[in-house]
Amino acid sequence: MDGHVRRLLNRVSIALAAVATAALLQLFRHSSSSCLVGSPAHLPLPLAPFPRTSCDAASRRVVDPALSLAKLRSSPRWRRRNAALSTAVFPRLRLLRSSSRVLCVAAGAGQAVDALHVAGVGDATGVDLVDFPPLVRRADPHNLPFFDGAFDIVLSDDPLALTGALFPSRFATEAERTVHRDGAIALAIERHVDLSLVASLFKKSRVVEAWNATLDGSAASMVILRNNGNNNTKQH
Repeated sequence: MDGHVRRLLNRVSIALAAVATAALLQLFRHSSSSCLVGSPAHLPLPLAPFPRTSCDAASRRVVDPALSLAKLRSSPRWRRRNAALSTAVFPRLRLLRSSSRVLCVAAGAGQAVDALHVAGVGDATGVDLVDFPPLVRRADPHNLPFFDGAFDIVLSDDPLALTGALFPSRFATEAERTVHRDGAIALAIERHVDLSLVASLFKKSRVVEAWNATLDGSAASMVILRNNGNNNTKQH
């Protein structure tokens, strides 16, 4: 009796294993045949917000950074910001030359970097917490991956970059560290921010100029500081 039961159980196990194997093979064949490697030129691949299957992920197109940048450059907002930087900010940066080394902090999509290139500045580096190739690379503004005094100018055209930083004092310290002595730091800040706050954060720099500016429709103030290398020197 026991031998008969064991033989029956073995047969049932073998049958279940065969069914499971057949089901897996069928699923594999279905997935492989339904994933499209490519599609005709007149039938664009659908792009879902998030891939629901491995097929969805496999069919996603990778956007060329150059095409993405070209699309941004054609937008009215991008053109307004570039025009504002070129006419209202760059002319007041007396240290700005075609040979200047400029670091753009909190660079976003790289509008300031692009505007600097258009103005003839070849050595402009953009950094932000999220990279945006080809203009912006990922770096923490609280811990910049550059040598001391590596840049002639540190620029941030984001009015929230300083006051919105996790550690504003560390943000200021890193800007002062990476700009060389007598270099310039140019910051956009919100208009309600008192200049005394800026002066208190930048302990090795002095405020040399400040004015109201409009960047792509947003009201802000621009502040230029000069790095003098001495602590607690605040001259307005």
